Amino acid sequence: MLSDTHAPRFWKRCPPAVAGHLRSADLILHGGDVCVAPVLDELAQYAPVIAVCGNNDGPDVVAWGAPDVVESEIEGLPFAMIHDSGQKTGRMARMRRRFPAARLVVFGHSHIPWDEQEDGVRVFNPGSPTDKRRQPHGTIGLLRIEDGALLDARIVPVTR
Repeated sequence: MLSDTHAPRFWKRCPPAVAGHLRSADLILHGGDVCVAPVLDELAQYAPVIAVCGNNDGPDVVAWGAPDVVESEIEGLPFAMIHDSGQKTGRMARMRRRFPAARLVVFGHSHIPWDEQEDGVRVFNPGSPTDKRRQPHGTIGLLRIEDGALLDARIVPVTR
């Protein structure tokens, strides 16, 4: 999973380290701020893509099929995805109220990796692989989901 690729300013093409992970992906989640729909087409060459619309995304990203919010299942695991989860303070409680059925909530917007778990709910931001802002590395998230269970969730550095 990834977020905040901000093409074409920061994402010219898929960085090699990101592509290395995407080659083995069964599904790609994008947490918004793609900025241009061709990035989603590029990602779809690796695996099916589910994306949400971010505050910097235009009508072409919406036309591609990125709504403001996604609520669905992955391998039987109820999940939700939204671009902006709001401020850090109270995030877990706010996401649990907004998405009561979700066991996994994915978001972007901040460019700051985030991984918090409470009472069987995981709230996760993969950070940005290309616009790291004040972070030491660009990052993506890797999830392993089987039979309705989130077995592993990791934030992985991919760019300097």
